[in-house]
Amino acid sequence: MPQKITVAAAQARTLSTLESTLAALKQTTQYAASKGVHLLLFPEAYLGGYPRTCDFGTAVGARAPYGRDQFLEYFRAAVDLGDTPAGAGDDWVERKLPVAKGRNRRGDGTREFLEQVSRETGVFIATGLIEKAGGSLYCSAVYVDPLRGILGKRRKVMPTDTGLKFVEQTGSERLVWAQGSPSTLKAITTELNGVKLTIAAAICWESFMPLLRQSLYSQNVNIYLAPTADSRDTWLPLMRTIGGEGRTFVLSCNQCVRYNELPSWITEQEKDSQEPSLRYISRGGSCIVGPLGEVVAEPIWEVSTDDATDESSIGKGLVISEIDLEDCERGRLDMDVAGSYSRNDAFQLTVDGLDLNPPPF
Repeated sequence: MPQKITVAAAQARTLSTLESTLAALKQTTQYAASKGVHLLLFPEAYLGGYPRTCDFGTAVGARAPYGRDQFLEYFRAAVDLGDTPAGAGDDWVERKLPVAKGRNRRGDGTREFLEQVSRETGVFIATGLIEKAGGSLYCSAVYVDPLRGILGKRRKVMPTDTGLKFVEQTGSERLVWAQGSPSTLKAITTELNGVKLTIAAAICWESFMPLLRQSLYSQNVNIYLAPTADSRDTWLPLMRTIGGEGRTFVLSCNQCVRYNELPSWITEQEKDSQEPSLRYISRGGSCIVGPLGEVVAEPIWEVSTDDATDESSIGKGLVISEIDLEDCERGRLDMDVAGSYSRNDAFQLTVDGLDLNPPPF
């Protein structure tokens, strides 16, 4: 019997405040629910924002004062999920961390808001966000189940340090994001529409790390989430490789952003720029790929769920597809890179703090 669910990737952009972005997330999720979507992915750094074009006033051996002010603005915009700098893992997920006297929760309420939206719509939400803990920022992703709330959280293990021009992707993420723990690569399990799922996320260029991909394949994922900030033409071939390599469905989504949609604390340093204000600095490219590497839903470009407030606009920014999870098992006939095709007598992978066995249901 087919094991089918409907999945979607939201090509959404960060709005001017966390409150307005959360409101947009809720509206998009409600629309997705009306279309029968069971699982919905939002882009990398969707909550908190991806600081495209921003140099934070840095050069080798030098720091400009305005860059510290930019970091302050970015830190203020980030999400507080109530976790610790080291990452409390299951204790954070299960709400076992101490709560301040007179309060009934940790953090700024974003966790509770996401859980409420998921519960009310019946949609499993996975979203990228910028998380603050102590004095550091982490590029993270959370998994939110409609029945059980947050099931887990990823912190990007390797912020990207590249020299790409801003028309494609801001590099130097390591300037502002701390490195996450590899133990957060732990997959989660859930059941949607009667279908058992093993889900894990690789954030942006983590998908270029072969051993990181293998750590997810080893856990027998059948949905591989790839929120990203990469809108180059080379991204889709990577997603197709992952789908075929891991015999898994791949959901990828990116923000679609014009220059004049960046925060003012970024653009005010670019007043002398001759760049057209309506120029796209990220064109999107959100897509869905199947477990034989086939493109299930073609990438969409230069459209966002946030282009207007009407439902038709939201629909244009969503990539939606019904998928049959039994296709993953069909694909394992001739390729299982963590099993029959792994040659585990010759090759072994270990990840610090991570059990690579498939997680229990």
